[in-house]
This record gives sequence, C-alpha cells and structure tokens, in this order.
Amino acid sequence: MNTSFEKYQKRRLRSSYFSVIISIALVLFLVGVLGLIVIKTNSISEHFKEKVTITIFLKDNAKNSDVEILQAELKKAKYTKSVTYISKKEAAKKYTKEIGEDFVAFLGDNPLKNAIDISLKSEFVTPDKMAKIEKNLRIRSIVAEVTYDKPLIELLTKNINRLSFWMLLFCSVFTLIAVVLINSSIRLSVYSKRFTIKTMQMVGATKSFIRVPFIWKSMQLGILGALVAITGLIAFIMYVDATIPELEMLANYKLTGILFAAIIGLGILITWISTFFATQRFLNLRTDELYY
Repeated sequence: MNTSFEKYQKRRLRSSYFSVIISIALVLFLVGVLGLIVIKTNSISEHFKEKVTITIFLKDNAKNSDVEILQAELKKAKYTKSVTYISKKEAAKKYTKEIGEDFVAFLGDNPLKNAIDISLKSEFVTPDKMAKIEKNLRIRSIVAEVTYDKPLIELLTKNINRLSFWMLLFCSVFTLIAVVLINSSIRLSVYSKRFTIKTMQMVGATKSFIRVPFIWKSMQLGILGALVAITGLIAFIMYVDATIPELEMLANYKLTGILFAAIIGLGILITWISTFFATQRFLNLRTDELYY
C-alpha cells in the first residue's frame, strides 16, 4: 500500500515538475521571439540609416592633392562608414544613362562637379548630428556645396524613435506578464508541498534550511525550461531563415547569443524570486491556514 502511494506521489511530483518546465519554456519562448523581433527591428533600422549619404560637391579649381587630403580625413572620421569619390565624368555617364540622352553633347560642356559621397554610421544619422557634420564640411575651402535629404532624415528619425518607444513598452508589458505566469506556476508547485514545508518547520528546521532546496530545485526547472525555450527558438530561427532568407536571421550570432544567455538568466532569476517569496509565505502561515 505504502509502495503504491509512494509511486503515486512520485508520479504527481514528476508531473508537477514537467508542467512547471513547460510553462516556463512557453513563456520564455515567447519572450525570445519578442527579443528576436527587437533585434531584427534594430538591424533593419541600422540598415536603412547606413543607406543615407552626404554628398560633397567640390569646387572646379580644387587641387587633386587637396581632394586626396580631404578624402583621407573623411575616411578617418568617427562618423564615416565609407567614402566614394565620383568624378564629374562618371557622374555625367550615370546621369546620361538615367535620362537616356547625352546632355553633355547637347550643352557642349559638363556642368556637373566632382563629388564625394559619405555613407554614415547608423548612430550619426540624426538631424542634429548630420547638421553638425554638414556645418564642419562647408567651411572647407575646396567644398562648393554639401547636400543630403533633410526631410528623409527627420522622418526616418521620428519613425524609428516612435517604433522604439512602442517596442520598449510592449517588451516591458510582456516581460511583466512572463514574470506573473512563471510566478503562478512556481507558487502552485510550492503550494503542493506546503505540508512538507510546515512539517520540516515543526521539527526544528530553520527557514533558510527549508527554503534552499526549494529554490535550488526551482532554479534547475528554470534552467531546463530556458533550454527547452532556446531549442524552440533555434528551430524557429532556422525555419524563418529558410522561408524568408532576406531577414538574415542567422546573420548576427553575437546578439542571438546574448538573447539566449538573457533567456537563461531570466529563467533563473524569476524562478529564484518566485520560490523565495512562495516558500516564505507558507513558512509564515499557521498550521490551520494551510487548508485554505
């Protein structure tokens, strides 16, 4: 009889642990998917920002040596991603191809100027920073004009800031929901052992002595749940990458690794905190209160 009851209790315990692991895994998987969306949103915004260029038109009397010095300085500048020199001949050929007519032959002269295109690093693509860069470039003696699409930069910055705000808000709310759901699963797990907790307390065990095994076991469940979630995320990433290769889901291993580490850390942290307060609650209850 006792053997059958012990087997039944072990089955119930395993079932309880399995339920907790699945609950943690599902919640952390959804958190991970949200994290991937944030990462890709950031990557896409950086991609668009780095497509923005500042064009420097040079004066016709600019010496080659001065142009080379300017190019060298621009390549070393902290805001520069790449520098491209476009001669007036190259520009004329490109423009002729676009309009389908040789405008140089028609005008008898090439009115275009030699130019330098600067692609900026994404963190410098803001209205204020680009205005400052433009101001510094205009004071050069060989520079005739500096141009870039100001309305586009303002619109791009505004939309990215708006998107970042809503993503941050959504992440905060979803993380809170994840904490509440995992906390509920842990509390139910601890609740099933409330009589064991009180029995240990009645025979003289200290609160910390009783609490530590529960916390350690919950942390193990949190790690297992996180690993299951990561396995699901890897499968999800591979599926999306095979279905929509343009998203380049496997392009940034570093950020993906950080996300996986954060999921494990979140699983450990939430289970630790939840178990601590859940056990503390039952440790502070009177014996007759355990039945409610």
